[in-house]
Amino acid sequence: MKLVVAYIQPERLNAVKQSLYSKEIYKMSVTNALGCGQQKGYHESYRGVDIEVNLLKKVRVEVAVNDEFVEPTVAAIIEGARTGKIGDGKIFVMALDECVRIRTGEKGKEAIG
Repeated sequence: MKLVVAYIQPERLNAVKQSLYSKEIYKMSVTNALGCGQQKGYHESYRGVDIEVNLLKKVRVEVAVNDEFVEPTVAAIIEGARTGKIGDGKIFVMALDECVRIRTGEKGKEAIG
């Protein structure tokens, strides 16, 4: 079992969801996040004062999958999120020690679905 975490551009969320759905991956968790990487933010002027904005809006997508779905999940996220420009995001794949479905008490692969 793995936990796939991706940080993507907010405007690419629908494309990533559609790409995941096309690979029959329907379960995900999505949260708003702030961060920066190579983009290093930008400068803007507000009422004549120069302001440095170095935390940009991102979306965090989390998908818990069984081992055979890791590659299709990563490929689907890349397909939906890639624009070819700096700031497309990052994907992290982490080992998932345990998963328990609260409703039934199922554990492991069966709990992820």
